[in-house]
Amino acid sequence: MKLRIGSRESVLAVTQSQLVMEAIRAFDPSIELELVTMKTTGDKILDRTLDKVGGKGLFVRELDAALLEGRVDITVHSCKDLPMETDPRLPLAAFSKREDPRDALVLPAGKTELDPSLPIGCASRRRAIQLAALYPDMEVAPVRGNVQTRLRKLDEGQYSALVLASAGLKRLGLEGRIARYFTAEEIIPAAGQGILAVQTQAGENYPCLAAVADQDGTACALAERAFVRVLDGGCSSPVAAHGVVDGDTLILTGMDENGRRDRISGPVSEAEQLGEALARRIKEAAE
Repeated sequence: MKLRIGSRESVLAVTQSQLVMEAIRAFDPSIELELVTMKTTGDKILDRTLDKVGGKGLFVRELDAALLEGRVDITVHSCKDLPMETDPRLPLAAFSKREDPRDALVLPAGKTELDPSLPIGCASRRRAIQLAALYPDMEVAPVRGNVQTRLRKLDEGQYSALVLASAGLKRLGLEGRIARYFTAEEIIPAAGQGILAVQTQAGENYPCLAAVADQDGTACALAERAFVRVLDGGCSSPVAAHGVVDGDTLILTGMDENGRRDRISGPVSEAEQLGEALARRIKEAAE
């Protein structure tokens, strides 16, 4: 059996796809694996923020087409980069164990403090709105590009710091660049942050994906994505959600686009319903 794995061509995307491939190999060494990389529209447009050019769907369009056309068998994504509404022909077949979901502050090489004359760079309104509360005297400015490109801009002196996902930095072996971690209360992470998602064509069944799937990661991803979906939180929206599994209980914290926060808990088995219920509760409180 041969499986072709579709991935964005960035170093982080390839690294994440290789994690999935390693899990599949451990499950069944006889499966032949081929990595197929491609540049997405979101990777090509770097001079504007995502909300100005079409949102997170730009990072999956080419991968979706490759899957539908049969050029690849599965695709691997950062769960946080997936639109909340996915094509029913391309179901999400597995969610991985979660890497560190926190956001992190990264300073320029050799620096130990923020430079108040330079902005903090981040790529999302979700981070920007929460950073404004943490650093009211600092400017927050958009930054685009892959992790390496952003770090180069930081070290060249364009920013006083960056805010990036800890998960990506750790997977790239760049944990040493982290100056501080933000707790999930200080900056609520993006829905699905730290979780990998695997997509397939409807009707296909790959038993080897059981080696990728994680029960807690799946529950958190489903709850968080349901919360954002009910609030219509697209890429241009700062809607955030973060779930934590404690035994058989899921604790979900959510934030709407106006910064209103709330929390809900309930059975892990009702993850999606909990996400929807929390979103409705925040909506009703705002009316």
